[in-house]
Amino acid sequence: MGLGARLLSKTRIPIIKICQKPPGKLYSDLLDERAKWEKGIDDDQELEDEDSKDGRHSNDHDLKYRRISIDGDAHAAVNEHRDEQHGTIYSDAHESIDYQATLSGLRQGARSLPNYYTAAKKVLRSLGGKDITNSTVATFSGNDFRILNDVCRTFVHGLMDDHLRSRLEGYASLSFDTDAPTPQNRSIFGVMTQIEGEKMVMAFETREIRERDDHHEQMARNRVNHWRELQNRANCGLDPLGFNRELLSAIELLKKIPSIGLLLLEQGQYESAASYHSRATRLMVELGGHDVPSSPSPILPVVLRLYIHGIYDHDIRVQVADFLSTSQSPTLRVIARRHKSLHLARELERALEKGLYSVEYSDVIRPYIELLRAPMVLNTSGNGHSEPMLPMTPEGWNLVAKMREIPDPSRMSPNQPRDPYKDKLEFPKSGVGVQCDINFSAQLALQNTHLLRCYSLTDDRVRPLVLFVKHWAKVRGINTPYRGTLSSYGYVLMVLHYLVNVARPFVCPNLQLMAPPVDPNLTPEQIENTVNCKGRDIRFWRDENQIASMAQRGMLNQNKDSIGYLLRGFFEYYAQGGMMSTGHGRGFDWGRDVISLRTQGGILGKQTKGWTGAKTVLEVQPSDTASATEADMLRANPKTATEEHSNGHLQQAPQAQPSQETTKASKLAQDRGKSEVKEVRHRFLFAIEDPFELEHNVARTVTHNGIVSIRDEFRRAWRIIKNSGRSQSHEVLLQDISMDRIADHASFRELLDEIHGHPPP
Repeated sequence: MGLGARLLSKTRIPIIKICQKPPGKLYSDLLDERAKWEKGIDDDQELEDEDSKDGRHSNDHDLKYRRISIDGDAHAAVNEHRDEQHGTIYSDAHESIDYQATLSGLRQGARSLPNYYTAAKKVLRSLGGKDITNSTVATFSGNDFRILNDVCRTFVHGLMDDHLRSRLEGYASLSFDTDAPTPQNRSIFGVMTQIEGEKMVMAFETREIRERDDHHEQMARNRVNHWRELQNRANCGLDPLGFNRELLSAIELLKKIPSIGLLLLEQGQYESAASYHSRATRLMVELGGHDVPSSPSPILPVVLRLYIHGIYDHDIRVQVADFLSTSQSPTLRVIARRHKSLHLARELERALEKGLYSVEYSDVIRPYIELLRAPMVLNTSGNGHSEPMLPMTPEGWNLVAKMREIPDPSRMSPNQPRDPYKDKLEFPKSGVGVQCDINFSAQLALQNTHLLRCYSLTDDRVRPLVLFVKHWAKVRGINTPYRGTLSSYGYVLMVLHYLVNVARPFVCPNLQLMAPPVDPNLTPEQIENTVNCKGRDIRFWRDENQIASMAQRGMLNQNKDSIGYLLRGFFEYYAQGGMMSTGHGRGFDWGRDVISLRTQGGILGKQTKGWTGAKTVLEVQPSDTASATEADMLRANPKTATEEHSNGHLQQAPQAQPSQETTKASKLAQDRGKSEVKEVRHRFLFAIEDPFELEHNVARTVTHNGIVSIRDEFRRAWRIIKNSGRSQSHEVLLQDISMDRIADHASFRELLDEIHGHPPP
């Protein structure tokens, strides 16, 4: 069959991945991708087509509010834009005649608020503006503020809801008064937050249900009053970023008011019915309600109505509403049971449509879907009460028993958000023979490898410590850079930082600080290999024989701790930011610290490095020589004229006119010979400075979800280690994350029990 090979061009250094024995499906996909590449077909259109298909199943009722994260990097993450210092050039539209026309076109119309917000950001960019964020504040000019404030004012003025607009424009923070004694500078992100918060306050003023008692009611009113006072702050323009942080804190407090939470109740697109039911139940209890049909409280009917109104799928929402209208003394539990049965039927149906179940399973699922959609009937149970249930027969119980062994449909792709990292060309972990990566001109990577090898020679404990941490990260699912977590190299640097700078006494000396003086008699080639490579300072103590000899004689450190004790300290250091249990310093500060292996002490500040906010830069990369000469390669193909014509290659006869396919192929070859401009996203949620490329953050791949997962896993590991030997600790440190699927299947079985109850004895 041949080798399997693919080019990863979006990595920092292009990589060719090769596997010895690609499976048939992978081999076919690689050939298809090659054919698409030769024809110049882009995958973007295919993704758009998939999005449009998904849109047919989207909810047609108004989404109430967009959720806002209060995370410290939230507003930097929301306001993604290109940094103008790196090649994005805008015309001076502020002075052009089209400036006012562009602003005037910003109107909400029939668009949802999130879509209107997206349109406002596009207008801001089209006018040559940008939002103010942590990464842009240092270079934000007066002209930037003029454009931004114009868009913010127009954004509010273009709202469809007249009442909402008039309320917002009445606040001092949104007056945009040019004669005000203090600046009226704003942020488009902050204005969006104000709009959402004001909609919550409007809902609070017209709510049907008060808080559970006078104390909680007064707390809620205090939060609303705090929001109004914040909106009326006249000097907010002095520090728009600080004002944004206060807005985020205030809106989170509003969301925690149970009566507002009930009004905001809606099922997420991929949220399970069980999770939605659980949230609704919690809100009902927080408001003092009870899920019993005889309850005199007016809370239950309101909860039922809002629960049904928030169901995502339109067809299911209509069916549940019909069920409510025909039910006598319904409860939330009963309404949710009907919702769960219909939701499960829809998930199973989607999975069947995609052919994700075997024929054997499909023969069981089809009649089970009919059972799930059957009308519910009053069923008297043996415990003295009755409520609507699905009609069950011996055949029905037999179906349920078989369904308990079938994979959970909610975990299958049609019922999950599209995985942005899913790659059908990804090589399997096993079964493909030998795998290897090939890259080019990676001289600095060779220096990094040599540095790590020298560190491994400083102490016999370094290698097993590194291997353990890498294995731990892999089995816990936090070692995949293209999925938003950290590379193995990043974890190695984390371990070395701990061994060099945190462990007391140190385990490894700092090899870069111990670099010997430069020999003045070195040749240019020797300098390139040991002193300065590609303009980078690559000096470190690199005499492997000397390092190994001194390490064997115990001359490099005085640390006698066991590997287990060092691992304990490693996990504690990254799990918490307080004082270490050993009494030696504090834990790692993920929000402020940069790991810098070359530096005395090993820590720099994010502010010092200027790594304080996410930004997108444009990098120009020259094309490969092979790509630049592809047109010549096509012309040199020793095929006959007929073969060349049929494959779209260039004809040899000078009189012949090139075919449409020929022109396309030639143009494609020319385009590939040009320099490539790539957008590169720099994130600083986690910061690890490369030992040689000081501007490179090794952890730049870590996303918000990624850092949450990484920190959660460090806390989990530290909790397990700290509680080891105690009876209440049952977690396994190196348990494969895939074992969680067993728990997922248990939840599927619990769902079946909730829908059908337990079979008769």
